[in-house]
Amino acid sequence: MTTRRPLPHRRVIAALSTALLLSSCAAGATADDGVAGSGGVGDPLFPSLGNGGYQVIHYGLDLAYDVPKRYLTASADITAKAKEDLRSFKLDLQGLKVTGVQVDGAQAGFSRKGHKLTVTPAAVLQRGATFHARVTYYGTPQEITDPDASTEGWVKTADGAFVTGEPEGSMAWFPGNNHPSDKATYDFTITVPEPYTAVANGELRSRRTVGGRTTFVWHSGQPMASYLATATIGKFRVTESRTPDGLPLYEAVDPAEVARSKEALGRLPEIIAWERKLFGPYPFRSAGAIVDNTPPRIDWLALENQTKPDYAGAPDTLTVVHEMSHQWYGDSVTPKTWQDTWLNEGFATYVEWLWSQHEGGRTPQQLFDALYERGKDDPLWAFPPGRPGTAANVTGPPVYYRGAMVLQQLRDAVGDPTFFRILREWAAKYRYGNADSADFVAFSQARTHKNLKPLFDAWLYGKGKPGRTF
Repeated sequence: MTTRRPLPHRRVIAALSTALLLSSCAAGATADDGVAGSGGVGDPLFPSLGNGGYQVIHYGLDLAYDVPKRYLTASADITAKAKEDLRSFKLDLQGLKVTGVQVDGAQAGFSRKGHKLTVTPAAVLQRGATFHARVTYYGTPQEITDPDASTEGWVKTADGAFVTGEPEGSMAWFPGNNHPSDKATYDFTITVPEPYTAVANGELRSRRTVGGRTTFVWHSGQPMASYLATATIGKFRVTESRTPDGLPLYEAVDPAEVARSKEALGRLPEIIAWERKLFGPYPFRSAGAIVDNTPPRIDWLALENQTKPDYAGAPDTLTVVHEMSHQWYGDSVTPKTWQDTWLNEGFATYVEWLWSQHEGGRTPQQLFDALYERGKDDPLWAFPPGRPGTAANVTGPPVYYRGAMVLQQLRDAVGDPTFFRILREWAAKYRYGNADSADFVAFSQARTHKNLKPLFDAWLYGKGKPGRTF
């Protein structure tokens, strides 16, 4: 849009043996033993996020949360593929206490520095091999303050936690490869006291209450970036239904927000149907919403968590339109780096403009014209959407509004049939994958004989207020 407890005696023994293993692994390592996986993937805006040397295939997260004490006891089972011979690899985890790590069933060494957890397996992981890592941990999950001063991560609410991850927040509650370029499937097992509800991505597989504690099991079977994962907890009113064509809907709404959410959420099936016509098949097996009642310090509206956007309070219809469009642009087709966030937000803002016209309001061209009237010193022209420059700019106004203006300029250049073909085919070609700005420029150029380079050079990459025509 960050307490520790003593280790039980049996864990002290495990920790000592792990420390010995780490020491021996480090002492015996040579250049022939493999490489140490890097801590970072070279993101232009967030260089410390993500890790090199492997690709995650699946996360199995088992979380038990004591709501009154704000205390999390958890394990993460991570299935990944080594991209090179690895004598060690890193995971992103902020603040929580790690009690043990296993790799392929054997105790592994581990160490901490900042938000990096370095894991040293008992044996080198061979390039191309699939491996399984298990991390056990506990503590009070931290909120994370982003470079733009917004709050994310595991955010305390009056009746639970509002869990959001863009761009850094997932490392506040589970260890992983915290970068949008590494997408994986997920299973969540979340145990909370009665009468709380735990909501995660995907579909609810089971719910079981024993001894005053309820365990919710969720499965998210399509690839998902870590920043889109959630495990939001509260005393929600839950509604389960289906769209007219059978898509399952799961809506969890804080009782204080039910009345104000009714109109916008009531239009969710209509919004999904309208967006399907424009952008192609809905990418996932379910949809829905989480509407929480968040603290006043949460000064943003929503995050497009995969299958169930999280709303910080009751949304209006336009916000639901925006977040649901992200299921195509952002969640299914995900940026390769945070520098390409305009591919999420510029697209979703443009969908708002299309909805405005659909509802009898201003057209995208009229909305473009109104923005273009802003003076050259307006924040809209502070930086180009394709080159935000700093992490603090990742969700700045140019990413949203000038990003949408790029698309309107493209529409003017290529005409409506080609433009809407680009939107549909872009969502289809990169479905469940990653793409960047260069991919979109090349993709668009391949569908028209008109030279688009001047347009993109000025509107996507150029500094200052661009000219209107090319």
